[in-house]
Amino acid sequence: MDNRPIGIFDSGVGGMTVLKAMKEKLPEENFIYLGDTKRFPYGSKSKQTIIELTKNGIDFLLKQNVKLVVIACGTATSQALKEVQNNYQVPILGVIEPTVQYIQTKQKTKIGVIATTGTIRSRGWENAILQQIPEAQIQSIACPLLAPMVEEGWTDNKIAKLVVKEYLKNFEKMDALILGCTHYPLLATVIQKQLGKKVELINAGEHVAVQTQNILQMSEQLADGHSGKIKIYLTETEEKFHQVAGQLLQQDIIIHQVQEETEFI
Repeated sequence: MDNRPIGIFDSGVGGMTVLKAMKEKLPEENFIYLGDTKRFPYGSKSKQTIIELTKNGIDFLLKQNVKLVVIACGTATSQALKEVQNNYQVPILGVIEPTVQYIQTKQKTKIGVIATTGTIRSRGWENAILQQIPEAQIQSIACPLLAPMVEEGWTDNKIAKLVVKEYLKNFEKMDALILGCTHYPLLATVIQKQLGKKVELINAGEHVAVQTQNILQMSEQLADGHSGKIKIYLTETEEKFHQVAGQLLQQDIIIHQVQEETEFI
């Protein structure tokens, strides 16, 4: 048994969709969430910048004595995961691999991917899918406006509906759509209406939660049965984050400001 927290890192509020899924799957675990809101969005940044920011986030979480780190960001997973996995001893998970493993078990071959510009440019999702499902037919579209809309709390208004419709209008028939940025599950209702009920929307957080549980079980590091706690840190406090995160978790949350000069360098 291991009551140390699980660390979750994202550029903003999107990773809260991963935290929500993990809390539902692992209610006894403690969680520390770090949102690098000061430098959001990551999708337009260079690969090297994303690697450095991800390392900073992991370093911060390790100072909080976490037992496992989840990079709850599609962009950081696609650009930085391999680099950081080679540089740290603690287990580090991204959002791509567990999601692709799920798709493989469901035998889906016509797959859409929406994500940030940086993630689509890296071909991280495409390469991972084709490695496991060589016969897959993949359509990928960069949707750079969606994450900022979610950060603003625009998840079900006219603007959200119009932007989603514009991005998705050229998709051909598909079996499933990967929400390749962790912000996008907050737009799931609008996206599902645009595509129809026959298309499965795939939320990476649910599959990361399963993989996390499996890893902790195998290493005998699951928490000991107490109700877990959540602690949230941001590099820049934002009222919109508080509103969106509180609605998502259905509980009051307390946000702690990171003291960057000493804690996040």
